[in-house]
Amino acid sequence: MKVAKEDFIYQLNFYPTLFPVNCYMVEEETELTLVDAALPNSYKSILETAQKIGKPLTRIVLTHAHGDHIGSLDKLKDMLPDAKVYISKRDERLLRGDQSLDENEIKTPIKGGVPKPETVKTRPDVLLHEGDRIGSLRAINTPGHTPGSMSFIDERTNAIIAGDAFQTHGGVAVSGQMQILFPFPAMATWSKEEALKSAKKIINQKPSLLAVGHGKMIKQPVNIIEHAIHKLEKSIS
Repeated sequence: MKVAKEDFIYQLNFYPTLFPVNCYMVEEETELTLVDAALPNSYKSILETAQKIGKPLTRIVLTHAHGDHIGSLDKLKDMLPDAKVYISKRDERLLRGDQSLDENEIKTPIKGGVPKPETVKTRPDVLLHEGDRIGSLRAINTPGHTPGSMSFIDERTNAIIAGDAFQTHGGVAVSGQMQILFPFPAMATWSKEEALKSAKKIINQKPSLLAVGHGKMIKQPVNIIEHAIHKLEKSIS
């Protein structure tokens, strides 16, 4: 595992060369918020990193319910029973293994590593909606990779943790845009049309930093995001 830090955000990068999977710790004045729970064997490194930072990990926030973002959730909740778990109201269903679609949603099957029913025992403490605050983070709905995907903006710096709304490994791309060097996020995307809308929503936030589930963090990413949006628009049209 590799750790990188930008302002208040620590990136924990597992298997950086083979199949990079990231989760993030957001440092608050007296505590830490974990964004995503990486892989099933990641919990030890997550806890060790929190110990090195020297603050208690009190929140676990999930961008969406795919297996490489919730892998250590149950272990962490067992070891940190007082930590509150947050996920969007929509993706809470995916966390339970319910892949049904709402009437107003695009009727494309949900893809990716959705847990099977009854396999994740942790139940969220808080179901998130657009605009909710979690410490210094503000939640925004960014569906596309999954119907209930969310991103989180650190209001101190305007950095955004965007889950799989984008990837930066194998080339910067909006979710759903196939990257030959790392195709897996695109293969696991529910709707690239919705992902495109969410990418435009993210760029309107004028983020100072883009932090994603797969790949390195990018400072001042607006121009790079614009290019990725244009590339997906061209492929859809």
